[in-house]
This record gives sequence, structure tokens and C-alpha cells, in this order.
Amino acid sequence: MAERLGVGIIGLHEGKSFLKALTHSVPDSVSHGHLLSSGEPGRSEKCFAVGGFDIDHSKRQVAQDLAPGLFYPESLDEFLAHPELDIVAIYTPDSTHADLIVRAFQAGKHVICTKPFVNDLSQIAAVLDAQRGSGKRLMVGQSTRFFEPFAQQRRRAENGEFGDIEFVDAQYCHRMDWFYDKSPWAITDTDWIFLGMSHPLDMLRWYLGPIKTVQAIGTISALGREVGLKTPDVYSVQVHSQDGRIGRAFGHYGLIELPSARNAIELMLYGSKGTSLAQYHDMRLKRTGEGGHEITEDWLYLERGYYFNNEVHGMHYGEFARLADTFARAILKEEPTSPELHEGIDVVLLMEAARRSARDNRPVEIAELRSEIGL
Repeated sequence: MAERLGVGIIGLHEGKSFLKALTHSVPDSVSHGHLLSSGEPGRSEKCFAVGGFDIDHSKRQVAQDLAPGLFYPESLDEFLAHPELDIVAIYTPDSTHADLIVRAFQAGKHVICTKPFVNDLSQIAAVLDAQRGSGKRLMVGQSTRFFEPFAQQRRRAENGEFGDIEFVDAQYCHRMDWFYDKSPWAITDTDWIFLGMSHPLDMLRWYLGPIKTVQAIGTISALGREVGLKTPDVYSVQVHSQDGRIGRAFGHYGLIELPSARNAIELMLYGSKGTSLAQYHDMRLKRTGEGGHEITEDWLYLERGYYFNNEVHGMHYGEFARLADTFARAILKEEPTSPELHEGIDVVLLMEAARRSARDNRPVEIAELRSEIGL
């Protein structure tokens, strides 16, 4: 049995960071790392990079300059046929995900797909059919779960340190003028419920389990109106889980940020024995101790090389490597992991329910969406 799995990336804009995470060293305190030599350990223990594909030749060339000597064909079919390719990582615009997932499954590959893995309920059946036909696995690229404070918070929650989780409060607030410049399709081809809100909504599903009812409101910010958005870029979503617990997700993508007061992504867990707050980008976990005192764990200076490559605090190198390693280990050991396909479907249904709730000004039952698509 193989000890490591080969990963190839489709979409070499955002996917370029994934490629660098697998091909470059963890830097020391004064560098940005270097291209790994053969056999040299890097961020990933269970994955190695095979190459990448993009329909844009210039992006393939940039990737080749970043990580030379790998496989960067002009044809997607040729890319998918590479014999060392075990996992296809998809980092393309949202509307292309379903077709690429199906093609990867048909080629006999496992799949990592950035969130949301689809943004249209009508695409779910084709993805499920292709997965069943291939017997391969899909992991949704919910990278925040693999950021150090959130992973540590999860470990402590699973160990029972916070008791029963009674309320989950998640947010992702980030001014996105820069994103519209590089990804104009975000203005016309999707909704922020599937973009930024995919992070906090996934965290609600992660801790609360299957969701029963969703109630959401939304509005368009001044920035959103300026760029021509037709759907909200400010959302507040309340959920009621199947087991009776509640949670809230909030997102604002046109705000004037106050970073010293609030991090872009925050996850607050209120438990029967304790409370905790995980933060991104600052790499902090704040929590109550056994005596009720407050404890702050700060990984920024220890881990900024691994996670951020000593670049802007917000790069995803460490999260991508940990996500890929987690998936590869699960495949090699034939064990479950999270979030795989069916949990990803739950989150897509949650996102669509929130979108409809805000649009129609009514609560939406997840069961009605499952019935709509025959699940």
C-alpha cells in the first residue's frame, strides 16, 4: 500500500497557495521557505504534489515557475489520466465545481473541493451518482477547521472541557473590494451565502449536527451597491438543530474593519462547563479554565511560518497542508473523516435555506429542501 498520495490542483489562482503548501519548506523566522528537494520533509507528511491544471496558460506558467518539474498539461483529460494522481483538489469558480467533481470521479480520483462544493441544489444528484459509481471519496475544503486555534478548540470540545455545547456563535466579516477585482464572477454568478458565509455556516453544522430550521435576514452594503450586487453581502442567520440546540452565523463583506477589536473569523462556543473563542487571523484561542479564570493561547509567533509562510496573515498554506494530510490519512487507513460528501451536502442545504429565508422573509425547513431534490 502507498505511504503517500499524489495531489493535483485544478484552478491555479487560489490553488497556487495549495501547490506552494505541498512543494515548499516551512520557513525559518526570516525567510519565505524554499522549493523542497527530493525526500526533504515539508508541511505535508502524507501528500506530494503531482502538478496542476488551469485553462489559463499564464496561470499554468506561474505555477510552473513556482514549482518546476511537475505536470502542467494543456488538457484536463491528460491531467486526470496521470498515473500518480490520487487526489484532485478543485479551486475554481463555484459554478464549475460540479462538472469538475464528476469528471474527477469518472477518472477514478478522490476529490478535495473548495467550499462550497456546489452552489446549486440541482447539481447534487449528479455528484452523488458519480461518487457512487466511482467508489471514491470527497472532502470539502473547509480550511478554517484546520487552522490551529479552531483545531485546538475542537479537540478541547470533544474532550468535554466545555461540557455540552448549548449555543454556537460564528462570524466571518471581511471587506471584499479586493476580491471583486480578482474574481468579478462573484458579483454576478453566485451569492455571498455560498462564498463568505460558507465558513460560519459550516461551523454551525460542525458543532450542532444536522440543522432543522433556518431563519435569515440580509441587506446589501454600500460597497455591494457600488459594485452592482443584486443579493445581500450582509447576512444574519439563526438556526435550530434537530436536537434542539441553537446557533447564529453572521457575515459582512462590505464593512469598514476594526481588526484590533474583532478578528475576521471568530467561533464562540458556549458550553455547560465553559466558554471558548477561536480567532483567525490572530491565531488565538481564548477559553475558561477549570476555576473559571480566562486563558489565552497564542500560536502566532510559533506557527506563522507554517500557516502563513511569513507572508500576509491570511494566507492558507498550513490549513491546506493539514486538510490534505487529514484526507490522505483517512483514505490510506480506510477511516472516515470530516467534512466529507454527505456533511458537505448538509452545509449546502443550510446555505440554500438561509438564502431563501432572507429572500422570502420566512423560516425554511431543511426537510423541504431535501424533499425537493429527492434526498
